[in-house]
Amino acid sequence: MGNSTQTASTTAENERSLFDSSANGGQTRIIHLDVQGMTCASCVGRVERKLRKIPGVDPAVNLPLESARVIVPADITDEQIIETVNNAGYTASLKTEVRDAASEETTNARSGGLGWRIVVALLLGVPIFLISMFPTFQFPHWGWVLAIITLPVAVYSAEPFHRAALTNARHFSSTMDTLVSLGVIVAYLYSLAQLLMNPGLTEHVHPMQGGILGMFLSGHHAPLYFDSASMVTLFLLIGRAIEHRTRTRSSEALRTLLSLGARTATLLRTDKRGTTREVQIPVEDLLPGDEFLVRPGEKIATDGTVIAGSSAVDASLLTGESVPVEVSVGDTVTGATLNTSGSLTVRATRVGSETTLAKMGELVAAAQETKAPIARLADRVSAIFVPTILVISLLTLIGWLVISHDVPRAFNAAVSVLVIACPCALGLATPTALLAGTGRGSQLGILIRNAQVLETTYAVNRIVLDKTGTVTEGTMRVARFGTFDDFTEVTDDNASSKSERSVSILSDAAAVEALSEHPIARAIARFATENYGVFLGSVENFEGVPGGVRGELVPADTDGEPHRLVLVGTPEYLLQAGVSLTEKQHQMLEQTRSEGLTTVAVARAIGAKDPQPVGLIALADSPKPESGQAIAELHELGLEPVLLTGDAPEVAQAIASSVGIKPENVYAGVTPERKSEVIAQLQDEGYRVAMVGDGVNDAPALARADLGMAMGSGTDVAVQASDIVLMRSDMRAIPMSLRLSRATLRTIKSNLFWAFAYNTIAVPVAAAGLLNPMIAGAAMAFSSVFVVLNSMRLTRFER
Repeated sequence: MGNSTQTASTTAENERSLFDSSANGGQTRIIHLDVQGMTCASCVGRVERKLRKIPGVDPAVNLPLESARVIVPADITDEQIIETVNNAGYTASLKTEVRDAASEETTNARSGGLGWRIVVALLLGVPIFLISMFPTFQFPHWGWVLAIITLPVAVYSAEPFHRAALTNARHFSSTMDTLVSLGVIVAYLYSLAQLLMNPGLTEHVHPMQGGILGMFLSGHHAPLYFDSASMVTLFLLIGRAIEHRTRTRSSEALRTLLSLGARTATLLRTDKRGTTREVQIPVEDLLPGDEFLVRPGEKIATDGTVIAGSSAVDASLLTGESVPVEVSVGDTVTGATLNTSGSLTVRATRVGSETTLAKMGELVAAAQETKAPIARLADRVSAIFVPTILVISLLTLIGWLVISHDVPRAFNAAVSVLVIACPCALGLATPTALLAGTGRGSQLGILIRNAQVLETTYAVNRIVLDKTGTVTEGTMRVARFGTFDDFTEVTDDNASSKSERSVSILSDAAAVEALSEHPIARAIARFATENYGVFLGSVENFEGVPGGVRGELVPADTDGEPHRLVLVGTPEYLLQAGVSLTEKQHQMLEQTRSEGLTTVAVARAIGAKDPQPVGLIALADSPKPESGQAIAELHELGLEPVLLTGDAPEVAQAIASSVGIKPENVYAGVTPERKSEVIAQLQDEGYRVAMVGDGVNDAPALARADLGMAMGSGTDVAVQASDIVLMRSDMRAIPMSLRLSRATLRTIKSNLFWAFAYNTIAVPVAAAGLLNPMIAGAAMAFSSVFVVLNSMRLTRFER
């Protein structure tokens, strides 16, 4: 046991150094920022380019969350990073819990602030559109009236676009707001100039030419574009409001997750006289070691260990598992879970930012701030998108003037190019899908740690499963025991029918095993005391080694009864102690192992006699009920499951056969230290390997695998080494997490395809003069909303 502890400690130290140091060996830290003022992918690109100019800084800016996750060298201060972002034309501040709440209010306020601008644009824009497009509504000098009533729309309603464009211009940059602002201003000023040069332009009402559809699509009417200036503003404001609302909805999962925790705790305080009293305190005031009371119906305040009471705990809000878990003294409980029945007294072990709930929130938020490799192409395109559109718009204007000498038509096409181009769709394609996918994952107890994982889930074709606790229940229980003649299965019906000799063998074995910490030993001792009321007598000269234990059982009645030497272990252990099984006894043991039962032999001697084999004890670690279904689902996803265990080959093969794992994919007798070697061996054979584990000794294998998955919340080190964290131990969560990851990647790809296809088709169509600027603006707004709504489908992902 000493060597195992040392190995685990060393592993933990290696993992800490792995995650605290940068690639070049220098120390780094992570800064989380709120960044206000970003409106499209060009803004994201600008912030990232400015930050990357600082040596050693690696930023990941998220448009929907209006945040940035910045990895910085230790010698770079927060103020330097914030100043750099502010100098780029945006407003940055450190993200804190208080700031997070304020950020939500700011987002809601900003979305609500668009409301009045939309109302003004709608009330004035609709009459402007009707008067411009339909002679029925026109009257003498209607153009001058439109010039007046369009002004509030072009100035007040479109102010967010103008303000952002002006800020960008001061920093010699351009974004989507630049395109929209230019389109609105140019449309208004051009129309006003037409009126000033020809005051009588709308003195008389003109009949429709080419019908309503022709006027609507091509703009062949009076060369005034007040309708375009107003309707482009209206459509884009509505699109932005929908976008804000949908983005807020898609991040609700994370906010809901973080709000699950209890607000207060009932602290138990004992005074000098030994009197215990209850004190209500804010949960933030709890310290490790504090003892607190949890009544039925209350949420558990923080992570801890039960020191009194028993109950059923509902952890569905954290893990997605609907069945309450029975807990009693010695069991660990997680903060934010619901105590459903009895009262519990809990000793706090982790508080504040160290709790499971807080760590879950950190993992989800960090994942939402990362980028999938596939998004890099969109980033590169976004960096040059707006300047390219400005050039295309100018060339369109010049081209039409040269070809047709038709100034209104040339202007119509140039403005349409400005307002139809949509860098927003490119900027929203990846983060909105990631936001929705990771948010849905947190509701299902699936935490995706970074966006790069998404592409890896498509590449893996082997998934390595640790047997104990992953494929099986992870709890050993005695299935059979007795003499070689009475070695039968134990059930509630026949427990009392076991022979007295068989029960005495179990009693002696349990007494010796009670001094060992091995899972088999604990299972035997627990079974004997709970089912047969066995009194675990005094043991002398205890000795435990790999493979078995031995000890001298001291009788309770000492008047002349000699000590009994008891040995419990594998046939190999007994053989080393001079005890050999007969061929028939050995066959019985091997037969039991082939059924998937871990079997040990019991030998004993009275007084000075040599020990003789007297019976067997077989223990089962049964496959989880859902393991077979999960293995079948993994096969359907194109993955070949591999079983990894330290058990004997016969036991491993029996378990594998029962759940549907092929015999050639079973690795038995593997020590914890060799797990990463098996991963490396599979990789050397050309496979892309996923590994599922939950303990400290799994961390090296998780880190070595192409895709690491920590199951059942795992240890801190296992979580740090993994790519996906599964908050419940249900094996079906494994294929579910892979399906969710793949669905998220498919959504990102479809979003990017739409964004590229839209701009590739829309810009040439607008340049060809086939669209009115108003229709172009509506199409541009729709493209952004489409990307967001497409991503929102992930919030309905089913198990």
